[in-house]
Amino acid sequence: MLDRITASLPSLAPAEQRVAKLVLDDPRAFSHLPVRELAARANVSKPTVVRFCRSMGYDGLADFKLKLAGSVSEGVPFIHRSVDADDKTGDVLVKVVDNAVAAFLQYRNAASTAALERAAKAIASTWQTGKRIEFYGAGNSGIVAQDGQHKFFRLGITSISTSDGHMQVMSATMLGKGDCVVIISNSGRTRDLMDAADIARKNGATTIAITASGSPLAHTCEIHLAADHPEGYDRYSPMVSRLLHLLIIDVLATAVALQIGEPLQPVLQQMKNNLRAKRYT
Repeated sequence: MLDRITASLPSLAPAEQRVAKLVLDDPRAFSHLPVRELAARANVSKPTVVRFCRSMGYDGLADFKLKLAGSVSEGVPFIHRSVDADDKTGDVLVKVVDNAVAAFLQYRNAASTAALERAAKAIASTWQTGKRIEFYGAGNSGIVAQDGQHKFFRLGITSISTSDGHMQVMSATMLGKGDCVVIISNSGRTRDLMDAADIARKNGATTIAITASGSPLAHTCEIHLAADHPEGYDRYSPMVSRLLHLLIIDVLATAVALQIGEPLQPVLQQMKNNLRAKRYT
């Protein structure tokens, strides 16, 4: 991102060049400062700051700062490095947290909004027609599948989850046209999950994969939500991939709730009333 700004310097107007140099001098500060402060530091007007961001191909200052913050965070020293034997607790804290944050930012910058929208529409349509919504996963992904069921259930959308391979294959056999299954796997190579996806797809169900790009599961399913995190225990893969999958489920659940909209309100209100009546005082 910074290389692109540097290459664009000769073609920018003098005022925009001052904004560009402000970014290059201190990208971390630029990503956090308000437009008033940025304009003052570059000695330009606030519209000039916005105009510069748009000239770089972004929607405006907010979009530019989000992408810049992501680029800066992905470049911090500890990201994707293993813990060393002489690391102190503070070093470990920084490495683990920054690695997780970097994975989230990389996903945000690379995620396909078109695929997310297709998946949200498919799940919303399944709920609206009274068909089945299911979540499959194995190992760490099995925990995500269960969380997916809980997340959607709290929104008033009923579903089931299973992390047992035999149950997944049996359940997929009973799916049909109009049903929907979300299959979660970091590697996308788990045999039972691939078999279940293949059975569900052949039966006419919509299959959504949350998995690595280019994996067998990604090719088997109709809709692919790419979750690319390198495997390897020195990169905290089991933990970070699970957090990344949970994040995608959260985005998906929110998008589905917005797709359905008002029809969910009575269900959610009744759920809230029932919980309130059961609460201990």
